[in-house]
Amino acid sequence: MVQNCSLNILKLKIMKRIFYLPMFILLFAGGMLFTQCTTSNGPTTTSYLVNLSNSATLGSYLTDKNGYALYFFSNDANGANNCTGGCTANWPIFNVTGLTQTQLGAGLALADFATITTPTGSQLTYKGWPLYTYAPAGVQEASGQTSGNGTGGIWFVAKPDYTIMLANYQLVGIDANNYVVSATDVTSLGTGKTVYFTDLQGRTLYAFAKDSAQINKYTKADFSNNGTWPIYTTSKVVIPSTLDKTLFDSITVYGQKQLTYKGWPIYYFGADQDTAGKFRGNTKGVSVPATLNIWKVFINAIPAAPHK
Repeated sequence: MVQNCSLNILKLKIMKRIFYLPMFILLFAGGMLFTQCTTSNGPTTTSYLVNLSNSATLGSYLTDKNGYALYFFSNDANGANNCTGGCTANWPIFNVTGLTQTQLGAGLALADFATITTPTGSQLTYKGWPLYTYAPAGVQEASGQTSGNGTGGIWFVAKPDYTIMLANYQLVGIDANNYVVSATDVTSLGTGKTVYFTDLQGRTLYAFAKDSAQINKYTKADFSNNGTWPIYTTSKVVIPSTLDKTLFDSITVYGQKQLTYKGWPIYYFGADQDTAGKFRGNTKGVSVPATLNIWKVFINAIPAAPHK
């Protein structure tokens, strides 16, 4: 009887060990899984106050110390904050007081940052563009997310390497008159915003109506007229997500690369830069010459350049 009782106790102890072992493994694994999920979903913090993050689809873009994406607003073509009224609730301004180089992540330079004054406080700018975070309905976008990108076709993640940006602003010619561009790419007198191409610094880009597909018919071999309509010398294509990268290309103009869009060579207008060096928001070339539609700002819907 005693022997049977001892045997039963031994069996019970073995069964308990068999039961507890998988429970331990399950709890351990569950704890590991819980830890991993918490880490991946939590804020991605960094010691840098402004940093560069990377997206498989968008490439590198600016974030704050919590990993929140920073954005450019196309309406800020002139370098001022033009997000007013209800806009401010969804797009809070971003600022860092007394920013230093040591507070910037790798690949960022302090010289590219500045501060402007807005009705709601100071705001940091990057390469002339005021910076914002995204908070739809007042709720901050999650760390690591870029859901604000492309909103309304005028909000884009702040990238350090755009070669094309989009401005949404009133066109004003060298004659001080207001102009608009129609959906069929016709420039005329009028009041209202036009979405047009600029470079990363916000300088307006133009097409020459007498050019042909992938052929620059303006620039002279000695570049003696390049000061009036300088060629846009790049072959790199880094663009807002609403544009089609396959429509961009480049040509070689007397040894220099010039970017093209839909076959149209891309130019600046020299007079857009004033004596103080300011060019942001200037679109003086739209009324040169006075007959119009010879030099035109680039819009997304510009017809393809003719083969002639």
